[in-house]
Amino acid sequence: MAVATEIYHPRAVTDLGLWSVKPLQLKVYGIAASGNIVSQENIAEAKAIAEAELPPRVSAEGQDNGLGFALLHLGETGITHSFYWWVQGCVLCQHIRRTLYGAREPLSSTERPVIGCVWELELINAEQVFWRNTMMIANPDPASYLAARH
Repeated sequence: MAVATEIYHPRAVTDLGLWSVKPLQLKVYGIAASGNIVSQENIAEAKAIAEAELPPRVSAEGQDNGLGFALLHLGETGITHSFYWWVQGCVLCQHIRRTLYGAREPLSSTERPVIGCVWELELINAEQVFWRNTMMIANPDPASYLAARH
């Protein structure tokens, strides 16, 4: 018989606005496990990571649509900064940085190729639905995509 390693409880999701991280416009969400609060310090750190790490990755991938989203997740054991952007009209790219609380360095995304936890996957799914409904149509509407929120 399988034993649950964690019991599911909904987590607070907050709208952290729209960030311009050239060349992207990112919708930003905060997720907080019980007892955690997304602070202004957390937000400033996430934006600094995005500005330092995203532009070269987006440029290297190429063919970006200039749109995406970000998740700032204060979990039970650490913090995750996840950045996603759309390329080629229908492909979602990602850059994830996970750091355990108290650790000096993030976990290796090569040795631990995590996609996301159930709370993050819920938002990723919502974003792909928003993308299909606003951008994969006869008259793509970037403003509607950026306005659509979970």
